[in-house]
Amino acid sequence: MKRTIRKRWLCVLIAMMDGVILLSAQTQPPNTSKSDAVFKQLTSLVGEWEAVQDGVPVSETYTLTANGSALMAETKPGTDPAMITMITVDGDHLIATHYCAARNQPQMETGVPDDLVKGVTFSLARVTGMKRPDDWHNTGVTITLDDKDHMTQRWTYLYKGKPGTSVFHYTRKN
Repeated sequence: MKRTIRKRWLCVLIAMMDGVILLSAQTQPPNTSKSDAVFKQLTSLVGEWEAVQDGVPVSETYTLTANGSALMAETKPGTDPAMITMITVDGDHLIATHYCAARNQPQMETGVPDDLVKGVTFSLARVTGMKRPDDWHNTGVTITLDDKDHMTQRWTYLYKGKPGTSVFHYTRKN
């Protein structure tokens, strides 16, 4: 038995020396979870976007960072402070952490995400940085790619116990 195993490894080593590619490297399944596939769709947002919300111009720039493992959205509403949202894959779901101008950090996640054309919805998992429970904070966002040059974001929030929604219609700038 040991000789048979040794002979097989010896054959594999000899085959490798002769320039044959090791089969296990060819047969490894690619990382194709639903979350990875939707994250790849989200990377199509990389670039500059613009919208107008309640008369205020809003620019949003998407950048792929951290060796391709995080999608960063920098949002600049008019002359107000910029905000950052980081989107990452975590197993079978996606996580979006929003670093808000309200000085809190809602951490939102998807269930098993759908595709970007149908809309990727993130719901509040927890929030850090709040001074009082009734402080203004985001509770979720749905990102929908309407076509390659148009995106809709529907943000939900809670302020003094009252829910609200803000909708942004972005157009690709470049």
